[in-house]
Amino acid sequence: MRKHILIISALIIGGTAIAQDKLLTIQEAVLKGRTSLAPKRLQALSFIKGSNKFSYIDNNIVKVGDNATGKTKDVLTLKDLNTVLKSGSKDTLAALTVITWKNANQFYFSNKKGEFIYSLDKKTISETDKKAEPTTLDEYLKEPITGAYSYCKDYNLYVVKDGKENQVTTDGSYEIVYTGKNVHQNEFGIDGKNFWSPKGNYLAFYRMDQSTVTDYPIIDWTTRPAKNENIKYPMAGNKSHRVTLGVYDVKTNKTIFVKTEGDPEQYLTNIAWSPDEKHIYIAVLSRTQNDMKLNEYDAVTGNFVRTLFEEHDDKYTEPLHPMLFVKNNPSQFIWQSRKDGYTHFYLYDISGKLIKQLTKGNWEVKAENGFDEKGERLFFHANDQSPVNQDFYSVNLKSGEVKRLTYGNGFHICVLDEKGNYIIDNFSNSTTPREYNIINTSTKKATNFYKAENPIKDYKLGSWSLFTIKNNEGTDLYCRLFKPVNFDSTKKYPVLVYLYNGPHSQMVTNTWMAGGELWYQYMAEKGYMVFTLDGRGTSYRGKAFEQATHRQLGTKEMEDQLKGVDYLKSLPYVDANRIGVHGWSFGGFMTTTLMTRSPGTFKVGAAGGPVIDWTYYEIMYTERYMDSPQDNKEGYEKNNLSNYVDKLKGKLLMIHGAQDPVVVWQHSVLYQKKAVDKGIQLDYYLYPGHEHNVLGKDRAHLMEKITNYFIDNL
Repeated sequence: MRKHILIISALIIGGTAIAQDKLLTIQEAVLKGRTSLAPKRLQALSFIKGSNKFSYIDNNIVKVGDNATGKTKDVLTLKDLNTVLKSGSKDTLAALTVITWKNANQFYFSNKKGEFIYSLDKKTISETDKKAEPTTLDEYLKEPITGAYSYCKDYNLYVVKDGKENQVTTDGSYEIVYTGKNVHQNEFGIDGKNFWSPKGNYLAFYRMDQSTVTDYPIIDWTTRPAKNENIKYPMAGNKSHRVTLGVYDVKTNKTIFVKTEGDPEQYLTNIAWSPDEKHIYIAVLSRTQNDMKLNEYDAVTGNFVRTLFEEHDDKYTEPLHPMLFVKNNPSQFIWQSRKDGYTHFYLYDISGKLIKQLTKGNWEVKAENGFDEKGERLFFHANDQSPVNQDFYSVNLKSGEVKRLTYGNGFHICVLDEKGNYIIDNFSNSTTPREYNIINTSTKKATNFYKAENPIKDYKLGSWSLFTIKNNEGTDLYCRLFKPVNFDSTKKYPVLVYLYNGPHSQMVTNTWMAGGELWYQYMAEKGYMVFTLDGRGTSYRGKAFEQATHRQLGTKEMEDQLKGVDYLKSLPYVDANRIGVHGWSFGGFMTTTLMTRSPGTFKVGAAGGPVIDWTYYEIMYTERYMDSPQDNKEGYEKNNLSNYVDKLKGKLLMIHGAQDPVVVWQHSVLYQKKAVDKGIQLDYYLYPGHEHNVLGKDRAHLMEKITNYFIDNL
């Protein structure tokens, strides 16, 4: 495989400014930046099972393409479909957006009244007997083979099969919760809900005992008087959830609980079933998050069978992906690990013996995407070409040969067909809005079948670039810079530094506009440069790059961001006295960090939903990156921003959602109190009714406020 290469030899990708007259409004920049003013995405794009064809919907037209040639043809329009619906006295459709193919000649679609099958050859519809899925139920989860489904009501778990409802649990309450929704705060790759077995005979589910976790008040300000609604919020160093795993037998209606002995506050993650449904596998992670055991349990008795292997890391280990059984070979499985410093695939036998490391190099596997028909090749996304790029690959399980299947310098998001013969490639780079290609996985022949237009071609634009600078250790840091509309290198411009720089993030990518938001172009219209840098602690650069911030969240990140400022100040067209900084969540923490731990560097800051004191943040995230407050008192104290309030220079606007259950409002409230105590003036704004992010139409209000704050003060 190729080693790390720079995206462009000169380190620069320039977005050419187009001389047009239209200017963005704040509503367009904020509310349309991911819809009508974003590069067009094809709807219902998929392969048609049992055929060598693919399909998508464009402008209310169903199109079918040939995998081998990429040639497409129109097979149905919305107008024609509505004509057939009218002839059968059925409700028509306002838009055609979702279809599911039954075979190469028929597809399913729905209107408000029911589900139908359309036949292309006969040009007729027939109504199915399928009832509307109860997707409004809490934690609804359908089993695809039997059609059974589970859901939660009043904290308890229910299973419905063949129209019969069974209540699986009876002791659910505010403190005993049967749902995956908030288990371990959705960390460790847990995305909620429960876990159906491969054949649909069993349902594994979490039981979360949060009786030892303290209540936390969230105030509903819309009632008279205001009403308190408690949540359970486990703060770092305090008592945590106690989680166990149950297994429900659909045939017998009996439930057993897996015997996961050990610390009741350990983490049960990455649940996987054996293909024969006889065993269930759990990655059992210590609360310190240093030690992980991949354990096997009997699915009928719940008894512990064996530990397949263990992983230890002096800082933290973070299992994020369940074991993946090799297709057609249940005696082998794939495991993702960073034990050699980068996320890679490892092939094991079912006893836990390592057969081989399948991928290797100073790059990261980002996602597995399935096997070919024989189970000989595993397909995946990775960033071998550059940390800001993404390509699609295959690895041969027997030979270990790795092949790059996508071409083009940029970011590829691919979908694999059922046999592993073709992929649909959704491609973008800094100057390419979006294009779709069909690729043969054996010959690697690529055929383009759609190119999206530049959605902002009619607007006045600033140019953008993607490049690297070095930090104090000589490591490349990836950066993005937007220049103002009608940029003049002889003038001096103010700069807005937009940042996040927290774990599990990557803001600078080789995608359209270098991963930037349309709001940056709005600021370019106002005469601002907008700069972003991904420093140490961010993702897809290997374990050492991410773990550099361990036990000191905020410190190394600040060092790297200040190197970015040094770079900006070296540019002759940057006004070094007019640099501002803005970010949300971890970015809000970093904004406040930079305004107070490097006072005077930034003239203006706007910090949204900021963490102020890590002892007030949740256990799972905080103790991974900071260890516990009891074990790392110095680290917590050094990075507690309340200790630096009196160092503030310049103007700081702090913003918070009043119902924030993630970074609770208390963070910024206590910061405000400390500012008053110290006689420090800062600005503050609250968004009642909003949680951690300000969404919907109010987001335009938020971004207008932030924009005006920089215009007025920077």
